[in-house]
Amino acid sequence: METLLGTLSKAGAIHKVEDGYRNIPSMDLPGSEAFIGDALHNPEGTVMSAGFFELKASEPFEYTYTYDEMKVVIQGEFILTDVSTGEVTHAKERDVLFFPKGTTVKFDTPTYGLGFFAGDRSFAP
Repeated sequence: METLLGTLSKAGAIHKVEDGYRNIPSMDLPGSEAFIGDALHNPEGTVMSAGFFELKASEPFEYTYTYDEMKVVIQGEFILTDVSTGEVTHAKERDVLFFPKGTTVKFDTPTYGLGFFAGDRSFAP
């Protein structure tokens, strides 16, 4: 079965999406080349999502988390600024990040960044 971000298959209770990092939808932010999409969401009705976030060198943007999220940097790097404190975190490949609910983060990259995320939220209808 095709999903927004790849091909979904099931083997018993295990859900798998192949190529979930391809064709990630744009976030439509003026000046920023930022992309995000759920590869899987709400399996069996849980409030949990997982997918990919891609950012190309462009204008930075700010995002406020209305849910808890964890992210793993797969390729490249992100420059993350906690807007409330001004503290900057440089995240590179294989770094794991946690964004608590209520945090506003400025996202930037010098060249490119691709991350996998899992969040306690649903944007599904």
